[in-house]
Amino acid sequence: MEQTLGQRINQFRKQKGITQEAMAEAMGVSPQAVSKWENDASCPDIMLLPRLAKLLGTSVDELLSGEQKQEVMIVPEEKRKTFDEMVLRINVLSSDGDKVKVNLPMPLIKVALEMGIQMPQINNNEALKGIDLNQIIALVEKGVIGKLVEVEAADGNIVEIVVE
Repeated sequence: MEQTLGQRINQFRKQKGITQEAMAEAMGVSPQAVSKWENDASCPDIMLLPRLAKLLGTSVDELLSGEQKQEVMIVPEEKRKTFDEMVLRINVLSSDGDKVKVNLPMPLIKVALEMGIQMPQINNNEALKGIDLNQIIALVEKGVIGKLVEVEAADGNIVEIVVE
């Protein structure tokens, strides 16, 4: 079942560790207003949505639709995960409808590259032959995250490389 706007506001607020009172103060509304938003008794004023999304660490689109967009962004150093916490996700969506998802911890990729170990998930995929994982690691170390690569091969397969 799809979440309501109120449920998403509640979820994001709790993920950020913000109380209803603190959110109300930051938004310039009463704690009762925040409670009504979260209980779907009312909705935030449309003019508050950009500030609310920023406070909750999301986008207005994701707040309203519940759909997370994979955008490439540079995360400020003080807000970054450590390199050891990062994951490289390779998603292959075949033209036949098959889905292959490979999740690799960034430290594992770095060690494998340093040792010269071949990674069949990447090396044996025609669409990924031109991808330089050393460059991806360099970008990640500078704080770049999101969907870094999307390739549509001649056979109709789509390959995405996402760093989270």
